[in-house]
Amino acid sequence: MTDLAPVTVTWAEPGDAAAVAERIAQAVSAPGHKRIAFTGGSTPIKVLALLKDRPLDWGSVTIALTDDRCVPDDHPASNFGKIFAALGSSGAAFERLVEGAEVAPFDLVWLGMGEDGHVASLFPEMAAHVRPGPTVMATTPIPLPPEAPFDRLTLTVPALKAAKAIILVVTGASKKALIERVLAGDDSYPVADFLRGCGPPVTIYWSE
Repeated sequence: MTDLAPVTVTWAEPGDAAAVAERIAQAVSAPGHKRIAFTGGSTPIKVLALLKDRPLDWGSVTIALTDDRCVPDDHPASNFGKIFAALGSSGAAFERLVEGAEVAPFDLVWLGMGEDGHVASLFPEMAAHVRPGPTVMATTPIPLPPEAPFDRLTLTVPALKAAKAIILVVTGASKKALIERVLAGDDSYPVADFLRGCGPPVTIYWSE
């Protein structure tokens, strides 16, 4: 990662779902073909709902996920299933996570963050099939979250940091406090890999 510049971190104002939607619209509307990696969970679906009536050229976009649970597409825990349901008819191309596969750089990576500071499926404690470089690796969080007790596939740190830009979308006072601890020098959380040191610029979208 020595070819990367020092990370610059900006807090978006405002940082709500509408602001995130505008950032995604800008990325989709940029010239040429774009590669965007979406976080999982319910937030992207809410943001995409705000964009459904806008005439965006999704046909010029390849969409991947930062991580996913190892479940069938029609399982309620499948991030791919949710994103495909929202954008499958948009004309966008979809790139599945395949363990060990090399990953081309993204124009924009959208990260979420857990209460434990994990991003994608890079947890503070995990069993992982370590894959060097910009690839996809298999991980199992320790302990398994009771709300999602599944093995995962995730982009590695180098794959995520090869992006031109990263947005980190979080809600709640406790997550804001965690981010502020990391920015003040606490490197004990996985999100610190993206907020400190070298890497692409990060814009934090925070709302209550």
